[in-house]
Amino acid sequence: MIFLFTDFGAADIYVGQVKAVLQQLAPKQGVIDLLHDAPAFNVKTGAHLLAALAVRVPEGSVVLAVVDPGVGGPRAPVALLADGRWYVGPDNGLLSVVAARARKTRVFAIGWRPRSAAVSFHGRDLFAPVAAMLARGGRWAAKLKKKARLAASFGAQDLAEIIYVDHYGNLVSGLRAAGISRDRGFVVNGREIRYARVFCEVPAGQVFWYENSLGLVEIAAGSASARQILGAASGTRLA
Repeated sequence: MIFLFTDFGAADIYVGQVKAVLQQLAPKQGVIDLLHDAPAFNVKTGAHLLAALAVRVPEGSVVLAVVDPGVGGPRAPVALLADGRWYVGPDNGLLSVVAARARKTRVFAIGWRPRSAAVSFHGRDLFAPVAAMLARGGRWAAKLKKKARLAASFGAQDLAEIIYVDHYGNLVSGLRAAGISRDRGFVVNGREIRYARVFCEVPAGQVFWYENSLGLVEIAAGSASARQILGAASGTRLA
């Protein structure tokens, strides 16, 4: 199974091209869209989102991850084996939170290159073929060269800012909710926000925070958009 995590946008022309390569090279593998609207160009935010979403990915799967504003530059392509899951993408920090939080990791340099590749689309021409070959199994992984560590890393620590805004206007943070007191309030753009367990416990328009289905602190509003009420966006800090 191959999972896709990108900032390509679901409505643009890029995702379909990646899937076409995967279909050609690994036709027996299912392809799941994990996320295609990761905040554009924001590698740090993408790294925390990927780590949160990857928990639900079955072991033995391959995750093709691309948030790559430096595509075509000196950053290297890498494959990460973390807790039984393969991750293929740029060594720009995107895979680093997954690696830092994993119990067991191995990092590999990708020396293979296609005969021709668009310098601006390594997701299609480099990462997708590698992901397909890993998903097919066999001895191809033995061609990868082990390296000591990822070159770029954000570490395992949480991120006290908004990392994703869904179409309801809910604000997903990079803070894991486990261990955070329900008596704690957060401040976003000067407004204090208190805890509620679930949406039905607050009146319409009231902003609150809760533990979402990914185990993260999420700020929402009863039958309303927390994004609009708070004037928040990806990158907005929580205090």
